[in-house]
Amino acid sequence: MAEAGPIPRLPEHEPDPQDWLIAIIEGSDDAIISKDLNGIIRTWNPGATRLFGYSADEVVGNPITILIPEDRLGEEPGILGQIRSGNRVEHFETVRRRKDGDLIDLSLTISPIRNARGEIVGASKIARDITERRLAQEKQKLLYGEMQHRVKNLFALAAGLVSLSAKSGDSVQTVTRNIHDRLAALYRAHELTMPNWEEDGLSDQATTLQTLAKTILLPYADQQEISISGDDPAVGPRAVTHVALLIHELTTNAAKHGCLADTEGRLSIEIGLADGVIDLRWAEYCRMAPVIPTAQGFGTRLEKSVERSLGATVVRDWLDTGLVVSVRMPAAQIIS
Repeated sequence: MAEAGPIPRLPEHEPDPQDWLIAIIEGSDDAIISKDLNGIIRTWNPGATRLFGYSADEVVGNPITILIPEDRLGEEPGILGQIRSGNRVEHFETVRRRKDGDLIDLSLTISPIRNARGEIVGASKIARDITERRLAQEKQKLLYGEMQHRVKNLFALAAGLVSLSAKSGDSVQTVTRNIHDRLAALYRAHELTMPNWEEDGLSDQATTLQTLAKTILLPYADQQEISISGDDPAVGPRAVTHVALLIHELTTNAAKHGCLADTEGRLSIEIGLADGVIDLRWAEYCRMAPVIPTAQGFGTRLEKSVERSLGATVVRDWLDTGLVVSVRMPAAQIIS
């Protein structure tokens, strides 16, 4: 009869499941917080310190509302009501405040905590920073809106160019040539605002402010009196799209119901560079009364975007002679 082998022995110091749980919480990149049913913070992991800037000693024992902006305080009673009912709150996107006062976009998952008798005594909260995702979504939304608007404007400009050419041409051949030339100029203006594709990826474009304005306005140069004068600062790759979109928008509006829609209309663009500031004055002169928009459209949102992105100011004045737009831009933001 064969001898029995040694009996396997269990480890003398088997880790307690509680130790595993603590290690997971301590090592998590997400903020993991617990609070009681009165909203008082009970535990606070290192991930919460990294996210909110408070140490555990600073917040444990304090109300969770120290993290909530004033305009979001109404969310907490609703969350606690869900927890008391035994419900879990998943992927709740909101805004919270860090110790330094900065606001951050978060996705929260909040679950009830029960004691040994199964009674709900509090809530665990997992907070994940979604600021980068939210910014990426906003940028994507803006770019998509710009793309849609630019495509519509390109069609509108193309239609305007066809009508303009038809009025000025003496023959079918002349009209065809004029349309072709103007659409080609419009394409060059569009191309000037887009980056190039090279073997190693996208290569940014840069130009000067007068070149940018002349290229975008080239389709109208032989029909209306257009003057561009003054300084000619560089427009760096970071600013070229924003500035081109603004000039493109002004051009489109002028072609629809401004000086570029009037065969005797005039456009004057004056550019100045002094004390680190670029001043661009867009002045339209036409016989027709200016059409003042009654609602804020994409053009207004575009101007606000340019103001935020480049630190610029855009002021419109509706005069009897036509629209005057004054744009002030920090040179450092435009040239770099």
